[in-house]
Amino acid sequence: MIKMFRIDERLIHGQIAIKWSRHTGVDHIVVGNDAAANSPIIQKSLKMAAPAGIKTAIRGVDDAIALLNDPRCESMKILMLVNSPEDAERVVAAVSGIPYINIGNYGRIAPEKPGMPRKRYGNNIYCDEVEVESFKHLIATGLKCIYQTTPEEPAEDITNLFK
Repeated sequence: MIKMFRIDERLIHGQIAIKWSRHTGVDHIVVGNDAAANSPIIQKSLKMAAPAGIKTAIRGVDDAIALLNDPRCESMKILMLVNSPEDAERVVAAVSGIPYINIGNYGRIAPEKPGMPRKRYGNNIYCDEVEVESFKHLIATGLKCIYQTTPEEPAEDITNLFK
């Protein structure tokens, strides 16, 4: 079962390894990212950043979707990570049982697409026009969409952020 679904361009890092994994009580982390799945160096780095004792799977987005739809995942406590709203849309469209969408830091380190500058939306969320549309689609699914970098900080609903 997915305990938390997070969009965070850094994927696995200190906030995930120390704070979110403990706060959610997960026993598995699934990363859905095509670039990471195709790079042994990125895979090794992400697995090194993952907390000890938590099984970590790094898959392309389609393979992550297939994994999450496997009935054996029902008995697991999963933290699902993607690094873009576009990848989040793909997962949300294909996987049921996502409790909510948590947005961490987004858009500060990802390279800008040519001719598509990013604008700031709230704290630590920077998006171009395509990413804004993806966030709007995610909000339109009816899933609760919040911005929250760490469990100690208050969650902020992003429903009105992109209007």
